[in-house]
Amino acid sequence: MSGHGQGHEAANHNKGVALLISILALMLAFSELGGNNAEREAQAYNLEASNLWAFFQAKTIRRTTLQVAAEQIETQLFSVTDPAQRDTMQKRMNEWKRTADRYESEPETGEGRKELAARAKVAETQRNTNKWRNEIFELSSAILQIAIVMSSAMIITGIAALAWTAGGMGIVASGLMVIAMVAPELIRVVIP
Repeated sequence: MSGHGQGHEAANHNKGVALLISILALMLAFSELGGNNAEREAQAYNLEASNLWAFFQAKTIRRTTLQVAAEQIETQLFSVTDPAQRDTMQKRMNEWKRTADRYESEPETGEGRKELAARAKVAETQRNTNKWRNEIFELSSAILQIAIVMSSAMIITGIAALAWTAGGMGIVASGLMVIAMVAPELIRVVIP
């Protein structure tokens, strides 16, 4: 009789562990999905930051070119005696200076150097946040994979502590996934 009761009890334990493995595997799928999404977002923000910095550099080159041209005209103005030519040169110099100023800051379009730099820094921050988010999801995935292996080992060895440890690791991994989604910077403060 006692052999039959132990067999029934082992089967129930195995069903419980199988359920635990299923839950851990589901959590692993969500963790992997979250990590993949964060990685894609990081790549997109990296591309955006690169494009904005390239645009910033192009504006810098154009601005510098106009400033040099305006300075050249300004030095030539002293030697020009014809009032009409002098007036034309003065107007062109003023126009180039205004354009150079507009290249420095253009709040209406968000395409001045100041605005481009600010936008690029925001994109870099988003990139870095998503990179960190991905790292947290990867950590969560690794913990879940170990927990699945431990749960499987419990079925073979019958050591209940393995299942309990795996369950605890699942809880830790769940917490990490929540942190990755909501506030990845919390972990970054603790583990730089």
